[in-house]
Amino acid sequence: MLKHLTLALFGLILIALLATWLLTGMAPRQLLYSSDLANGLGAKLSCSGRYLSGFDEERLVEDIATYSEATRLVEYRWLEPGGVSASLFGSRPAIAKYRAGLGCTLAVGDDSALDTLNPPTHNRATAEWPAGSGGKPVNDTVQALVEQVLARDNLAGLDTRALLVVRDGKILGEAYLPGVDKNTALLGWSMGKSLTAIMLGRLEAMRAIEVGETNLFPDWAADERSAISVENLLQMTSGLDFSEQYIPGNDSTRMLFLAHSASQVALQSPLAHQPGRHFSYSSGTTNLLSSLLRERAGGTTQALLDFYQDEIATPLGLEHTTMELDASGNFVGSSYVYASARDWARFGHVLVNGGEINGRQIVSRDWIRRAAAPNQSENDPRYGYQFWLNGGGEHLRWPSLPHSAYAMQGNRKQVVMVLPEHSMVIVRLGWSPADYPIDRNFARLWRQAGGANSNQPGPRATASRS
Repeated sequence: MLKHLTLALFGLILIALLATWLLTGMAPRQLLYSSDLANGLGAKLSCSGRYLSGFDEERLVEDIATYSEATRLVEYRWLEPGGVSASLFGSRPAIAKYRAGLGCTLAVGDDSALDTLNPPTHNRATAEWPAGSGGKPVNDTVQALVEQVLARDNLAGLDTRALLVVRDGKILGEAYLPGVDKNTALLGWSMGKSLTAIMLGRLEAMRAIEVGETNLFPDWAADERSAISVENLLQMTSGLDFSEQYIPGNDSTRMLFLAHSASQVALQSPLAHQPGRHFSYSSGTTNLLSSLLRERAGGTTQALLDFYQDEIATPLGLEHTTMELDASGNFVGSSYVYASARDWARFGHVLVNGGEINGRQIVSRDWIRRAAAPNQSENDPRYGYQFWLNGGGEHLRWPSLPHSAYAMQGNRKQVVMVLPEHSMVIVRLGWSPADYPIDRNFARLWRQAGGANSNQPGPRATASRS
């Protein structure tokens, strides 16, 4: 009976895949990638969700199913000493291995070198935030509004899991969904891009890299890609023909769920536009920056981890942050950073505090100015050094927020909103497949936290969808 039911379900999936092909024009080659993608997605997210966020399998299955209902049919097998195997109806399983301090890595090719690494450690200080884990919300009015917004979000099915407001280095309000607290590390998805940029800003402060550098990779030495600069990569104006669509067999899905080295996919991309002229959002270019980061930090994975520990994690006082590696031993800076809401807020605090935190200058004020400045592309200048900008174009992204606002953003509506002229940071973490009212909710929090008396958007600003 079970065998017949399994065959029937498998047949339904094949029919569904065929229907997808007919309705969307998906190529047969993409269909062949579908089970590999489902397995890789399931293994990676379930492994990290369990070992880093502490979620149970029921929540993980529900989270992953928001990407495709077919993933509910993936079978998970938990491995010792840590990891998971994921397989859709007996297809070739994907395996993600957990390593303490390093998180989870998809086992694609030889990943044995990761077993020899000394991982970063976390801050255990009890001092007041941001130096340590101490401190409670200091503004009762803001705290009440934060709790109200989180509750209303979840009544509306928006699945907000953490909401936090910081001003002048103090936590004004914070609230969490049941099962999540200030110690829970949550996936930032593309907010990792902004952290990658901050680390490159730290390298610049150490005089180990310059944004104007070209001739970045030997593979590009003999062609026009040699003209691509570090700044082009930071601003997503490299001109590389990297496809960000998340469909089976595409550049982005191969990079995140099938490749031994995430940076190699974009490294092989041809040039489609003159560098600096065309903005095209590309996770691949961030992983090229991750490759440069490792090279300039010392050239080995251990040197990269030591740089992260000494120059980022320790001075910021990070408590619950993990930057995950690919099988080649490089950070997947585009996508795989897990951090608590308070740690995400620390990154924002560095930016509103002139690059300084806990008595350490991480990046220069000039770097922050350039990071939050519009790019020079012809199609959309509202993107800085891996940050989404409110201003800089014909329309404001968030018309109810100050023109100077900019943000780290990730899939499922992860946001660290930076309001520099008010020394304010707003963090929202959750799992919203649909749109999230960033403009409306954050404007309420900004006003309640005392930021609405100045720097209102200009009268010529026109609303656009965020």
